Amino acid sequence: MLSAVEECVGKLEESMEDAKEDSMQELLDSQRKKLTEKNNAVKAMLMALKEEIMVMKMALSIRIEELEGELALCRIAMGKGVSSATLSNEDVLKPKEFVGTRSAYDVDNFL
Repeated sequence: MLSAVEECVGKLEESMEDAKEDSMQELLDSQRKKLTEKNNAVKAMLMALKEEIMVMKMALSIRIEELEGELALCRIAMGKGVSSATLSNEDVLKPKEFVGTRSAYDVDNFL
């Protein structure tokens, strides 16, 4: 009788170990599935971001080329304008002389 009980207890322990292994494997499989889904979602977002960056890069390259062309035109226009313009002393205004009095009170109020 005792040996039969021991045999039953041994079978029960084996079946419990099998059940633990099965539940652990199920848990691991479900976690692996969740992680795979999240990984795929992150990959899709990364690909979308890469495409968006490429579009922005191309647009910026085009805009830079346009601005470089405009800059070249401005340099040409400025070069022609500066070479044809000559400054004379008559063009520069001279400051007027101060006529009057200054008081320390006015200077303090100014500051």
